[in-house]
Amino acid sequence: MTKLSEKKTNKEGNIVEFSNVCIRQQEHLILQDVNFQIKPGEFVYLIGKVGSGKSSLLKTMYNELPLKEGYGFVAGYPLKGMKNKLVPTLRRKMGIIFQDFQLLSDRTVYNNLLFVLKATGWKNSKEIDKRIREVLSHVDMVHKGYKMPHQLSGGEQQRIGIARSLLNEPELILADEPTGNLDPDTSDELMVLLKRICEEGKTVVMATHNYNLLKKFPGRTIRCEDTRLVESKQEEIDFDLLD
Repeated sequence: MTKLSEKKTNKEGNIVEFSNVCIRQQEHLILQDVNFQIKPGEFVYLIGKVGSGKSSLLKTMYNELPLKEGYGFVAGYPLKGMKNKLVPTLRRKMGIIFQDFQLLSDRTVYNNLLFVLKATGWKNSKEIDKRIREVLSHVDMVHKGYKMPHQLSGGEQQRIGIARSLLNEPELILADEPTGNLDPDTSDELMVLLKRICEEGKTVVMATHNYNLLKKFPGRTIRCEDTRLVESKQEEIDFDLLD
């Protein structure tokens, strides 16, 4: 099984670009006048108070919230008017990490990853086994494949979540509060892992309101505030406002 070969950037060289986008849930306005670009290989934080629109923006990027107003481009695909049959292909070109891990509780770690690969078209047993072992090794969990999710700590479950996000060799990783349920030391360990994944060439967009992580692991920061996005320099961020 090989990577999807379609071009992942637009003519401006962006892997993500939003221009004049409005995001709504039903008739409720979440974000307006959304304008930003992300180049391949960047690590970008989305910050802001709970309910400020971080998750909604990520959901728009992977088309759980269909884009209806403005121009959106993610990992090779324009979002506006995207046909339903193309959504699985779009999502295969990105890896998504959730706060609550979302592992299937009735099967082992290995079989969780097996399920994803089979669902995304992998058929060769040897290639499947090789890929599962590769991603488990990448997150230092190669000896945990036989465990059930409930036998793992929260940090270990999130490492499996990260491994799952890497299965189809995506260029773009979207992480929605990936450390939200973890203690500070475990959060730091996962940030080191995510930063390493970025350094290896992947683009990472991470929503968080954990300002301690931003202090320890600085990066480009976009703030959701009062229905708008604002690019923020590290020294300009009022961390007290992020809780």
